[in-house]
Amino acid sequence: MKGDYSVAYIDIIKEKARKDRKTIVLPETTDKRTLIAAAKIMEEEIANIIMVGNEEKIMDGAGWLEVNLDGVKVVDPRTCEKFEEYVNLLYETRKSKGMTIEKAREILSTDYLTFGVIMVKANDADGMVAGACHATADVLRPSLQILKTAPGVKLVSGFFILDVPDCEYGEHGTFLFADCGLNQDPTAEELAAIADTSAKSFKSLVDAKPMIAMLSHSTKGSAKHPLVDKVVEATRIAHEQYPHLTIDGELQTDAALVPHVAKSKAPGSEVAGKANVLIFPNLDCGNIGYKLVQRLGKAEAYGPMLQGIAKPVNDLSRGCSWEDIVGVVALTAVQAQLV
Repeated sequence: MKGDYSVAYIDIIKEKARKDRKTIVLPETTDKRTLIAAAKIMEEEIANIIMVGNEEKIMDGAGWLEVNLDGVKVVDPRTCEKFEEYVNLLYETRKSKGMTIEKAREILSTDYLTFGVIMVKANDADGMVAGACHATADVLRPSLQILKTAPGVKLVSGFFILDVPDCEYGEHGTFLFADCGLNQDPTAEELAAIADTSAKSFKSLVDAKPMIAMLSHSTKGSAKHPLVDKVVEATRIAHEQYPHLTIDGELQTDAALVPHVAKSKAPGSEVAGKANVLIFPNLDCGNIGYKLVQRLGKAEAYGPMLQGIAKPVNDLSRGCSWEDIVGVVALTAVQAQLV
């Protein structure tokens, strides 16, 4: 994806998605943003779309919005030919946790999120995007229960890709921020694991070398506090357990991003002044940080994406626009190309 950075980052992602079109489930079919996004995705040939729900209601909604859903596949759980197959798959996956055939049938009849995830599990879709009208926990729960974590991954975490206009920092203004949506107060070991999965996500979605900064309110011992100690320990663990990473910490944000500040605060650091992957010490910092950059820096923010699940399922902010849904579907399709 390296090349012409006058082209918006998301347009580069869309072009990559077009080259190997994947099938993405959109289960929130009563939401008008989802209907508009589905039409745009089909128009731009970014992915093949499956929508879960009543076809007549979905098409009525599309007509009212004056959008074209030609080519979209609609699957109604009540009439789906593979419904009993999905019921058995859910039962087999969750029977050790008390799942029964009757309960699986009830869930798949009424819970479109779980139905979408089971389609991904059955390889009838390559990924799912939801969250426009559901909480993150509602999206994440069936994904973890049914798809589970990817091999070798210690925990699932959330990240945003931010594309900041007219920005000389990061990878031509593109950054990965983690964790901004899931783990509230990760331990040092969990922060190190988040750094590792974030590096993989950045490499796959931005196609550039991850330069990882473990962020703190301190740089190289400038402050003493248990919060600083956690980030220092996380950096040590990352060096030990993930020696392939280019990572440094603890770093304040200006030291991580700005070359002349880095020379003063962290001389000799391989990452300081060059960071493009920012690992926040807790969810407060990550969530506040990405929203400040999005709103004040006028950045495009895509996410919260989920990393570490065996197959791509991604969350949306409930304040998302239809354009955001299109962008996250494109990113999900690119993730699916790599599974």
